[in-house]
Amino acid sequence: MPPLGVARPALNLLDITLRPVAVDEEARFTALLDAHHYLGAVAKIGHTLWYVATWQGQWLALLVISAAAWKCAARDRWIGWERRYQYDRLHLIANNSRFLILPEGRRPNLASRVLGLCERRVAADWQARFGYPLWLLETFVDPRFFRGTCYHAANWLEVGETRGYRRTRAGYSPQAGTPKRVLVRPLIADARLRLAHPVLDPRYHPGAPKLMLSAEQMRSLPAFFAEVPDPRRAQGRRHPLPVVLALAAGAVLCGARGYKAIAAWAQDLGQAARARFRCRYRHGGYEVPSRTRIRDVLTRVDPEALDRALQGWNAQMAAEDEGLALDGKTMRNAHDADGAQTHILGVVGHQTQRCHTQKKSPPCPSMAPTS
Repeated sequence: MPPLGVARPALNLLDITLRPVAVDEEARFTALLDAHHYLGAVAKIGHTLWYVATWQGQWLALLVISAAAWKCAARDRWIGWERRYQYDRLHLIANNSRFLILPEGRRPNLASRVLGLCERRVAADWQARFGYPLWLLETFVDPRFFRGTCYHAANWLEVGETRGYRRTRAGYSPQAGTPKRVLVRPLIADARLRLAHPVLDPRYHPGAPKLMLSAEQMRSLPAFFAEVPDPRRAQGRRHPLPVVLALAAGAVLCGARGYKAIAAWAQDLGQAARARFRCRYRHGGYEVPSRTRIRDVLTRVDPEALDRALQGWNAQMAAEDEGLALDGKTMRNAHDADGAQTHILGVVGHQTQRCHTQKKSPPCPSMAPTS
């Protein structure tokens, strides 16, 4: 700060800089959000970046960039993507979840200038931190307090309103609150086209391809596994084989990898989703199989029969879905009597109607019998 009686130079917007918040500044950042933002601070967990705009060492504005909203009808309509592609591409969108101009930093055009600085660097920062780029930014403006003027000045596009439901740890709030205005800012010229395209360039997958299953797909999966022979003894079958296989297939389609992840995905299903998968109903609720039971089934089931079931499901779905993709997975530490590793799913080519499902692998050298 300048000495008393010495006038501070006039602020020039071109001299403002935006940088990530240092670790030793995080407590100050959080305290300022708590003190001045109507929503308070946000935890720095998951995919989150914190920025501070400064001028001559003075903090003027704070921004938080977080993972995109799981669901937003206005945004999704604007993009034009289909629901089954959404889950696999949300990582290419981020949410400006907090934006605060500090009391001492309020100047004309400052907010739009800071937003512009953020747009110029956030994609590269996201790539460096999380391993993939950003194509689109989104934000929600509460009309009770703001009009979104600075976003419009920074060339953001208003695409609609939310329904007013808020996501909590227990799910979405039962009653709608005040709808918020939804604004988006493309970071690349063809963001909408690339996000909505049936085939996503493999370079932009954070892992294996994933889908978001619709209610119809959940209901249809068990029927296709009805003809797969059950390798278990008749006694003690708590969960029907088609249900176990359908849950495993659904989990892998949605990105689960390994028995633990498959079981966790199944456990996270709500009661309505479990009912669609035809899970066992007991003690007033639908139950899903444990990790041990899922592993037992997947290591013993006939892979040829599983392959035929998957091809049947794909043949029906591919007739209406030219971009459908199924991903295969070799289950770690799972071998049959011949030493072959267990594969639980396969891969379906885009727009070809050919199913490239994985079958049993050749015997593993370390497990193969010796002469």
